[in-house]
Amino acid sequence: MAALGWLTPRRRSATARSVLAGEASAEAARKSTQEISAREPEFPVHGDDRAAAFFDLDNTVMQGAALFHFGRGLYKRKFFETRDLARFAWQQTWFRLAGVEDPEHMQDARDSALSIVKGHRVSELKSIGEEIYDEYMAGRIWPGTRALAQAHLDAGQRVWLVTAAPVEIAQVIARRLGLTGALGTVAESIGGVYTGKLVGEPLHGPAKAEAVRALAAAENLALDHCAAYSDSHNDIPMLSLVGHPYAINPDSKLRKHARAMDWRLRDYRTGRKAAKVGIPAAAGVGAVAGGTAAAIAMHRRRR
Repeated sequence: MAALGWLTPRRRSATARSVLAGEASAEAARKSTQEISAREPEFPVHGDDRAAAFFDLDNTVMQGAALFHFGRGLYKRKFFETRDLARFAWQQTWFRLAGVEDPEHMQDARDSALSIVKGHRVSELKSIGEEIYDEYMAGRIWPGTRALAQAHLDAGQRVWLVTAAPVEIAQVIARRLGLTGALGTVAESIGGVYTGKLVGEPLHGPAKAEAVRALAAAENLALDHCAAYSDSHNDIPMLSLVGHPYAINPDSKLRKHARAMDWRLRDYRTGRKAAKVGIPAAAGVGAVAGGTAAAIAMHRRRR
């Protein structure tokens, strides 16, 4: 056994040099921890009543487009015909895959949606929106983003959705998630009945930033204390407005911009979908729906 003694580490008492090395290592570790803490302060900050959070909806809080899911619910309730669904689905799919806005497509989509609700009562759409949320939306909320929103609420901060979806739909979703409220596109109504026109323009791109700016002023918020979350490069104006911008499930343009600006990123998609950042997560849903609807439309024309 003595021959194996060289395999057994010898116990030695600590020398002055080893003590010095140990203390230096411990001090370096402590300083490193302090530096990390300084770079990453607690966020969201508890008790900051001038801070709030603003969340985009489509592909940020919820998988897919809220307007598309709402359209599915209205189609189920026979608000419009199959050919209208085919056109709407194709427009949505084209937009998601192309990643850019075509003014004619956007205008056509808005006109289609507005013509569907024209003449219906606002109260009717709100009631239907509650049902559609349970049917198509509740199971599509991203748990990771939901946890981020809850962290702000737990810190005593207000949390708003900011979306191009109709404000009535956005308000339903915000209330179901326990959020403060929602900013969304406003459709004109007279006497509680939709006229088929918008008030201003859709809450999209720069309009979102203006809505956040106006709300912050009205609520006495400090924008440099606030946070904003989105998946789309179209929301860079809104993200740039706040002190804490987050890219959530980002498209390729937003991911590139976020990295250049050292913004925080979170991706809650599966590995395969996250890798294909050039195609938003909803594109798969939209493509299937668009392809199915287009096939139906082709079949109808051939008959």
